[in-house]
Amino acid sequence: MKILSCLKKMLVITSTTLLMLASPLSLAAENTALEQQKQPFTESVFRAAQADNKIILVDVWAEWCPTCARQQDRLNDYFLANPDSEILVLEVNYDSQKEWVSYFKAPRQSTFILFHGEEQLWFSVAETRQEPISSELKKAEARLSSE
Repeated sequence: MKILSCLKKMLVITSTTLLMLASPLSLAAENTALEQQKQPFTESVFRAAQADNKIILVDVWAEWCPTCARQQDRLNDYFLANPDSEILVLEVNYDSQKEWVSYFKAPRQSTFILFHGEEQLWFSVAETRQEPISSELKKAEARLSSE
């Protein structure tokens, strides 16, 4: 009886350890949809995308920001569901790109600014709900298909 109890404990510990080790790998794999859409913000890429009349989501974020992490998950979910999306996500680092934080009038990290070319379509601070984020991105993409 004691051996069986010991074996059960070992099984639980082993299973838990395997899950802990596998979690970062699965999270990394799941975030690839967003990774394919985003790049660090540069003025030249932003201006070129505007000139090409692209849909651009400027994401003002910080590595230490838990709200930003939730937003990244929501964006990844959107791009998983919409693999043919043409939205370009440009990440402005809140800590190291202060001039662009000011330029976009971002009051804090976790700010989204959505553009179609030079036209600003949406401005949002700390939004983490899937529906409003997806809805705004879909509306922007619908503009592309109606051109």
